[in-house]
Amino acid sequence: MRKSRVIQLIVLIAIIGLVGLGYIHRDQTSASESITAVGSTALQPLVEAAGEQYSSNHTGVFINVQGGGSGTGLSQIQAGAVAIGNSDIFAEEQSGITASKLIDHRVAVVGIAPIVNKKAGITNLTQQQLIQIFTGKVTNWREVGGRNLPITLINRAQGSGTRKTFERYALKGNQSVDSQEQDSSGLARSIVASTPGAISYVAFSYLDKSVQTVNVDGIRPTEKNVRNNRWYIWSYEHLYTGKHPNQLTKKFIDYILSTAVQQKLVKQLGYISVHDMQVQRNAAGKVSVMK
Repeated sequence: MRKSRVIQLIVLIAIIGLVGLGYIHRDQTSASESITAVGSTALQPLVEAAGEQYSSNHTGVFINVQGGGSGTGLSQIQAGAVAIGNSDIFAEEQSGITASKLIDHRVAVVGIAPIVNKKAGITNLTQQQLIQIFTGKVTNWREVGGRNLPITLINRAQGSGTRKTFERYALKGNQSVDSQEQDSSGLARSIVASTPGAISYVAFSYLDKSVQTVNVDGIRPTEKNVRNNRWYIWSYEHLYTGKHPNQLTKKFIDYILSTAVQQKLVKQLGYISVHDMQVQRNAAGKVSVMK
């Protein structure tokens, strides 16, 4: 009887040990099935939503998405600190980044539009007026047909890809004067909405009724106008990786580029599918018609 109990105890200990090893193995597998994407806040809503969908369809996989701006995303991926660097600009446009060491995955196109507080009384500006406002030459809305209200500039931070794109294309390469800066498109929109006379710029995915979207030279900031470059304030949304991304990173990027995501989620969130563009633009800013 005693011998039988000893054998049962040994078997029980063995089973517990095997179960424990199973949990350890499961934890190790779970830990290895996670990646981090950092950078552009304009791209963040798409990567977050795609990450949630991907994780719900793949048990034990987690996609960690953080903001910080395109400059942060590019520097972090170059340093090998993250799996993906989210960027609104080409790596070639960012100082200190060696583009040849990275792989560029263009997953969407984002339009960028000026926004103003509704009390400004403005719905349209010429590009020249936009330049004058952001370079400090025009300081009151009545100077450009609006109300007698001082202009308050709200810029994105220096490392922002949205800011680089806006200054390059909307301001014809002019840099904005020093002003209040915000680290995210969401905060910029929120401050414009609550500050009489404020103006900023955000990705189409952040446009809502809390602010007044501004036309430029009579052209509306719409997906249709971006596709043919009539609205020229736009950029690609890039997922940058190192030269040798791991399998989960590859699978996640393939998922974002899949027809299901491109034709549904991308459009639902206010982005434009790369497959719908009628033109293309290179890192030097040259636009050509898609063949």
